[in-house]
Amino acid sequence: MRILLTGGTGLIGRALCEHWQRQGHELFVWSRRPQQVAALCSGARGVAQLQQLEGLPPMDAVVNLAGAPIADRPWTKARRELLWRSRVDLTRELVEWLGRQPVRPRVLLSGSATGWYGDGGDQPLDEHSAATQPDFGSRLCAAWEQEAEHARQWGLRVLLLRTAPVFAPQGGVLGRLLPPFRLGLGGRLGSGRQWMPWIHIDDQVALIDHLLRSDDCSGIFNACAPAPVRNLDFTQALAHALHRPAVLPAPAWALRLALGEMSVLLLGGQRLSPRRTQATGFEWRHPALAPALAQLLHST
Repeated sequence: MRILLTGGTGLIGRALCEHWQRQGHELFVWSRRPQQVAALCSGARGVAQLQQLEGLPPMDAVVNLAGAPIADRPWTKARRELLWRSRVDLTRELVEWLGRQPVRPRVLLSGSATGWYGDGGDQPLDEHSAATQPDFGSRLCAAWEQEAEHARQWGLRVLLLRTAPVFAPQGGVLGRLLPPFRLGLGGRLGSGRQWMPWIHIDDQVALIDHLLRSDDCSGIFNACAPAPVRNLDFTQALAHALHRPAVLPAPAWALRLALGEMSVLLLGGQRLSPRRTQATGFEWRHPALAPALAQLLHST
């Protein structure tokens, strides 16, 4: 296949490029830094403007994962504008460009996040659930998805993938948590009772590949392990895997003071089931937390 990616230099994008290069697919990455794409994305071709693709053979699929990191710094006004531009505005530009092509891809898979649901507390949620307590993150995801949905008017099959925090050997959530936990400085966040959906990077890549190849799949899919855990359970599992204590909790008040509204990413959560994803026949390689962490830590 000929595949166009946005966000190809990110954690998931790099893993996808490596996977698809092994399968012999031809990859193009729309990037602000196209000169870095070949090194970061396993030999994919980088383009700075979508117009550079015009005149070339048409794409078979588009995977839209672009977006500035949402948890790197507090949601100031300037940061919110950047997050919006890098997701909503970019997706609008991409879909409008697709609509102008004489031959369009068959499928668009567009990223979103489990934060779409807001903080769901203990309420069981799946792809059919409504948003619970909308915050900036959930409104951002909703607008992002709405822009991608517009591609249906051009005859594309549209997949909206709501991704949980991704666990990988390098970078991502574990990359930020491992240093303090290895020093024995880890602990629960707030009460630790908030639910925490998650997914192993191998399953994230396999699921995207699975959905692209499944012509009968469209709409919303949750990219998360079958059973979410509470933050306290995750904290204990990670500390146990590292043979370290986890006795230094981060108080909720301190997180709210330091992070403002962004603290919902740490203190809120979703008791989330990937019901529609399971119905596609997808099989997880790492469905349980403890063995997934063991495998990841062995790979670091």
